[in-house]
Amino acid sequence: METREHRIKRLKMRSMRRGIKEMDIILTTYADRALGDSDEAALQTYDAFLHENDHDLYQWVTGQIAPPPDYSALIADIQAGINEAP
Repeated sequence: METREHRIKRLKMRSMRRGIKEMDIILTTYADRALGDSDEAALQTYDAFLHENDHDLYQWVTGQIAPPPDYSALIADIQAGINEAP
Protein backbone atom coordinates (compact mmCIF):
# COMPACT_ATOMS: atom_id res chain seq x y z
CA MET A 1 0.00 0.00 0.00
CA GLU A 2 1.25 3.45 -0.90
CA THR A 3 2.02 5.74 2.03
CA ARG A 4 0.58 9.26 2.14
CA GLU A 5 4.08 10.73 1.83
CA HIS A 6 4.87 8.61 -1.23
CA ARG A 7 1.52 9.42 -2.82
CA ILE A 8 2.07 13.16 -2.43
CA LYS A 9 5.58 12.86 -3.91
CA ARG A 10 4.20 10.87 -6.85
CA LEU A 11 1.44 13.43 -7.45
CA LYS A 12 3.93 16.29 -7.31
CA MET A 13 6.15 14.56 -9.88
CA ARG A 14 3.18 13.95 -12.16
CA SER A 15 2.24 17.62 -11.76
CA MET A 16 5.69 18.69 -12.97
CA ARG A 17 5.85 16.47 -16.05
CA ARG A 18 2.71 17.14 -18.02
CA GLY A 19 3.54 17.85 -21.64
CA ILE A 20 2.32 21.43 -21.79
CA LYS A 21 4.73 23.79 -20.05
CA GLU A 22 1.92 26.03 -18.80
CA MET A 23 0.30 23.05 -17.07
CA ASP A 24 3.65 22.07 -15.55
CA ILE A 25 3.87 25.50 -13.95
CA ILE A 26 0.22 25.74 -12.89
CA LEU A 27 0.00 22.23 -11.44
CA THR A 28 3.42 22.31 -9.75
CA THR A 29 2.44 25.54 -8.02
CA TYR A 30 -0.88 24.03 -6.95
CA ALA A 31 0.70 20.76 -5.78
CA ASP A 32 3.29 22.57 -3.68
CA ARG A 33 0.62 24.79 -2.14
CA ALA A 34 -2.20 22.33 -1.53
CA LEU A 35 -1.34 18.65 -1.49
CA GLY A 36 0.24 18.55 1.96
CA ASP A 37 -3.01 19.75 3.55
CA SER A 38 -5.34 17.68 1.35
CA ASP A 39 -7.43 14.87 2.77
CA GLU A 40 -7.60 11.43 1.15
CA ALA A 41 -10.68 12.27 -0.93
CA ALA A 42 -8.98 15.38 -2.34
CA LEU A 43 -5.82 13.42 -3.14
CA GLN A 44 -7.91 10.80 -4.92
CA THR A 45 -9.68 13.47 -6.97
CA TYR A 46 -6.37 15.11 -7.88
CA ASP A 47 -4.89 11.74 -8.84
CA ALA A 48 -7.83 11.08 -11.18
CA PHE A 49 -7.57 14.65 -12.51
CA LEU A 50 -3.93 14.05 -13.50
CA HIS A 51 -5.03 11.16 -15.70
CA GLU A 52 -7.01 13.55 -17.91
CA ASN A 53 -5.69 14.93 -21.20
CA ASP A 54 -3.45 18.00 -20.83
CA HIS A 55 -5.37 19.99 -23.42
CA ASP A 56 -8.61 19.39 -21.51
CA LEU A 57 -6.93 20.34 -18.23
CA TYR A 58 -5.63 23.56 -19.72
CA GLN A 59 -9.02 24.52 -21.11
CA TRP A 60 -10.72 23.78 -17.77
CA VAL A 61 -8.15 25.68 -15.71
CA THR A 62 -8.16 28.71 -18.02
CA GLY A 63 -11.97 28.77 -18.16
CA GLN A 64 -12.17 28.14 -21.90
CA ILE A 65 -14.60 25.28 -21.29
CA ALA A 66 -16.49 24.15 -18.21
CA PRO A 67 -14.89 21.30 -16.28
CA PRO A 68 -16.75 18.11 -15.45
CA PRO A 69 -18.70 18.48 -12.18
CA ASP A 70 -16.36 16.06 -10.38
CA TYR A 71 -13.49 18.51 -10.87
CA SER A 72 -15.29 21.85 -10.38
CA ALA A 73 -14.11 22.43 -6.80
CA LEU A 74 -10.55 21.36 -7.63
CA ILE A 75 -10.43 23.65 -10.67
CA ALA A 76 -11.72 26.55 -8.57
CA ASP A 77 -8.95 25.91 -6.02
CA ILE A 78 -6.30 25.76 -8.75
CA GLN A 79 -7.64 28.98 -10.28
CA ALA A 80 -7.63 30.71 -6.89
CA GLY A 81 -3.92 29.94 -6.59
CA ILE A 82 -3.28 31.38 -10.03
CA ASN A 83 -5.10 34.56 -9.09
CA GLU A 84 -3.06 34.88 -5.87
CA ALA A 85 0.28 34.59 -7.66
CA PRO A 86 2.40 37.75 -7.63
